[in-house]
Amino acid sequence: MELQLGSWALIKTTPSLLALIPLLAYLVMVFRNKSNLAGLVVGVIVAAILTGQNIQNLASIFNSALGSFLGTIGLIIMFGSGLGFLMNKAKVSHTLVYWIVKQIGVNSEKKGMLATIISSIVICGLLGTLAGGNAVIAAVIIPLVAAVGLTPSAVASLLRVSGEVGLIVGPLTGVTIATMGVTGLSYGRLMLWAVIPFSLVWLGSTWFAVLRIQKKYRGKEVYQITDDMIHIDNMVITKEEKRTTLLFVVSFILLVAYGIVTKQGTSYAIIVMLVLSAIIALSSKMGIDEAIDEFVDGASKMTNMFLVFIFFEVMFSMINLGGGFEALGNLLTGLISGGGKAIVVIIASLIGGFGIEAAAVAEINIVHEMFIDLVNSVNLPMEIWATAILAATRITGSLYPTANMAGQLGIARCDNMKEVMKASWIGAAALWIWVIAWAFVGPLITG
Repeated sequence: MELQLGSWALIKTTPSLLALIPLLAYLVMVFRNKSNLAGLVVGVIVAAILTGQNIQNLASIFNSALGSFLGTIGLIIMFGSGLGFLMNKAKVSHTLVYWIVKQIGVNSEKKGMLATIISSIVICGLLGTLAGGNAVIAAVIIPLVAAVGLTPSAVASLLRVSGEVGLIVGPLTGVTIATMGVTGLSYGRLMLWAVIPFSLVWLGSTWFAVLRIQKKYRGKEVYQITDDMIHIDNMVITKEEKRTTLLFVVSFILLVAYGIVTKQGTSYAIIVMLVLSAIIALSSKMGIDEAIDEFVDGASKMTNMFLVFIFFEVMFSMINLGGGFEALGNLLTGLISGGGKAIVVIIASLIGGFGIEAAAVAEINIVHEMFIDLVNSVNLPMEIWATAILAATRITGSLYPTANMAGQLGIARCDNMKEVMKASWIGAAALWIWVIAWAFVGPLITG
């Protein structure tokens, strides 16, 4: 059935800025330290009242949400978590870290920094999770970098930024797939024009910040090696683990390459994850019941995130019914009229970077819905708009202490939030300089 305003809707004419009240209610709840899902429940209730939806209509909206773009992304993230659990069970993740570290040959601070960066980007990019990916790395990497003198503050700063880079580089992460979905860009164009330049600026400025931390705290901040840490010289990688890891890497590359060449859609990621899970289970000689249980256990860890995306889609549907984002687009168009492409990029980046922090995939959709009319009105190339989305969704976590940042300090066994924040601000400042410069130069290059 077609979604319509109810007879008792508080919104009488569309488009209306009143339709954005549910989004405001959600943001207020989140800023009051309530969970994303709690905020969304309130947002959906407010939206239903504003648009006059009865129980039957709400049921229909939820049903449609299950097959929506955000619903698909939620399922992909659940499957990614299931695959991640299988990778950990079969020691694929540990083997990859072992290979990276051994290849670099960590015998100095800078090689330790490099090993931390590469390991974090690869593992977080494959697992699609910041906390889960870096938790795998930390147990192996900390004893190694501690031996060459890296401080906990340096490691925490490197893990946070490198893990976030992994999330925007990884071809099957929810963040990458969502950005490709809203912009319509291929993986190659997204990487070339937006992600790689953005990541290089972020990593380069973080490298500088970490060298500064090392100079200040070398010999003053030191790691205490505990029994739960794994010294790399004591790690034993079996032939089975090597075979499984090699098969996984080759299969991953081939499947992603096939998807890029044949221009597969978003749902292709679901099949890729199922195929990779099967390869890991078969190669590691895991029983089918054990493999399924492990996969389901991993997927279940993301149930909350799946529900977040479904509730976001329901709320977005009712906001769009009331013309909330359309009205906002009209308002912004009037305010920024004549400002040109660069102003659109800068304003969108600022509003996201300073004003919104939500689940990253949902945040991408919020920023996109808020500004897409304005983006189209100034004919901003999607390659440049992708940079604005990156800035809006990534810089937020660098401006003030967030749950993600606190989690990375815990993983790195660091209690110096002040110094890690300073490093984050250096990275954020460099990113802002890049975004502003690219906002003016980028549209000229891309046409």
